[in-house]
Amino acid sequence: MKKNIILLIILNLIFTSWLFSYERPGSTDAAFLLIGVSPRAMAMSDAYISVAEGAEALYYNPAATANFNGTKMIFTHTEWFANINNNFAAITRNYGNIGAFGLMFSNFVTDEMNVRTPLQPEGTGETFFSGSFRLGGTYARRMTDHVSFGASFNYIYSSLYKNLNESAYSTDIAVLYRTNVRNFNFGMKIEHFGSEMKYVDEAYPLPTNFQFGLSFNALEKDNYVLLLSSVAKKPNDGDPLGAFGAEFNWNNLLFLRGGYQLNDAVKTYSLGFGITMNILGNNYKIDYSLNDYKILGHIHTFGVSVGR
Repeated sequence: MKKNIILLIILNLIFTSWLFSYERPGSTDAAFLLIGVSPRAMAMSDAYISVAEGAEALYYNPAATANFNGTKMIFTHTEWFANINNNFAAITRNYGNIGAFGLMFSNFVTDEMNVRTPLQPEGTGETFFSGSFRLGGTYARRMTDHVSFGASFNYIYSSLYKNLNESAYSTDIAVLYRTNVRNFNFGMKIEHFGSEMKYVDEAYPLPTNFQFGLSFNALEKDNYVLLLSSVAKKPNDGDPLGAFGAEFNWNNLLFLRGGYQLNDAVKTYSLGFGITMNILGNNYKIDYSLNDYKILGHIHTFGVSVGR
């Protein structure tokens, strides 16, 4: 087992070196797909692919949904810049040997805006909303005691203004490897691989990226655990990115989190906390995160999740 852990760490370092030596700039559409949805994950700077659990795993690593029992649900809300809201809802259920199934929905919607023209710069009296939406279905299954596989199939729709609408389809494929040594996990995923978004005569690919990461319990005591995690990403429209995250768990009741982004021109640090309560046999979790975007300011994400 120790040899396997060492091998995975070496592979992680090799792939990280390879990714950070490769560059392919470009342009993509549906960038809202890259905005995090879980306050727990965002508080850890989205270094979450090997940590993912609960219904938010449908977004971060669908393979993880095969590793827990029962039904999980989550609802989150992010207050984005310029009065834009990013909302996410998901539900997943594990059916044992059959596998786990999940459904997720997210929207990225602007506030109500006035229609303006060169002749009527103060507004025509009409208003409109602009928004993007994602609906995804997931299937995951454990392949061995340590390895699980998952895939999501997504429908993406973007409405800019009246008849200026477009849609696309994408697939996320992920693998999670878990051990029994200090909760060491290793995850890999390719996401948003699919068709293009076309507006009039211009077509743009989706923001496809490959990512992998690892996590482990750096400290394990009777009443607290310190979890450390990392992730490396190679998007199809820019330089490689990385992030580190940490979570301090006190008695599975109170969680303190933090993280930092690497090689990102805008995002830097993140902070957050979570509280878990057991009510009538169900575990309720309330989470919050704050993410720093340098001169743009901060964004706030709130979430509530429930499961047995």
